Amino acid sequence: MLVSELMERSPVTIAPEDSCRDAARLLSRYRVGALPVVNADGTLKGILTDRDIVLRCLALGKDPDGTAVRDCMTRNPVTVSPRDRVETAAQRMSGSQVRRLPAAEGGKLAGMVSLGDLSKVEAFRMEAAKALAEISQGVQRLSK
Repeated sequence: MLVSELMERSPVTIAPEDSCRDAARLLSRYRVGALPVVNADGTLKGILTDRDIVLRCLALGKDPDGTAVRDCMTRNPVTVSPRDRVETAAQRMSGSQVRRLPAAEGGKLAGMVSLGDLSKVEAFRMEAAKALAEISQGVQRLSK
């Protein structure tokens, strides 16, 4: 199975010059954990997660209204091609410890694929579970 068969073809995106507050609102409104950051022409510039906003904006005392997405995003994100096999996407997620991958073609965003997408297909549930386990390694529960 190819990534193109599972990926979200019209993901919610954000521009590099938009504010982190705008990004947080989109993340909340659409109930997603990451936004591909794209230029007006669709060129993928990075990816911004809810975690990026917390660690690279809020935790540093920056104003989310005055902080541009480009200042908090992850540049050069790990990507997958829509023509790649789903197993390749699972391996990249696992190896890079990420739960979502932009699918790019010629530098332009074509879609997004997530562990959740993988887990919807019976044949890939074990791949998704394995990737999640590897991503979650090192996560520790803090005692109160």
